Amino acid sequence: MARRDKINYYLDLADIVSQRGTCLRRRYGAVIVKNDEVISTGYAGAPRGRKNCCDLGKCIRQELNIPRGERYELCRSVHAEANAIISASRDKMIDSTLYLSGREAATNEYIKNSNSCSMCKRLIINAGIKKVIVRDSATEFREVDVQDWIDHDESLDGVKGY
Repeated sequence: MARRDKINYYLDLADIVSQRGTCLRRRYGAVIVKNDEVISTGYAGAPRGRKNCCDLGKCIRQELNIPRGERYELCRSVHAEANAIISASRDKMIDSTLYLSGREAATNEYIKNSNSCSMCKRLIINAGIKKVIVRDSATEFREVDVQDWIDHDESLDGVKGY
């Protein structure tokens, strides 16, 4: 039996975490790892105490036909990356890696070309996270050096996320 490589192991954990997500459109899970130790996990869901979209049975962004990457201020969810960052101390996140896995809620397929939204990118930068690894399929992924987000500031040119 072949042993699962370390990157896909942590992406598998992020995928499992995503199953707790409450978004009706997409399920994301994030795992922050440093020195081969899980520091924190997070999934997309409404803030504590508020009703989730899955409880309400509707998604405002879906009802308004808002495309991926736009108008996140209307979303009820705290994103997976943000929830993972909220649950960890900054000193543990410095030079860590965030693993991100997302699936379409309707089809359970991996989200193609997913990426953190611009707000989550800012949180990741400020948390001191060094690298983000994003799952594309059960075995394929992309590695992003967070320094690239600093050097190529998308807030100056309007690039979209998620």
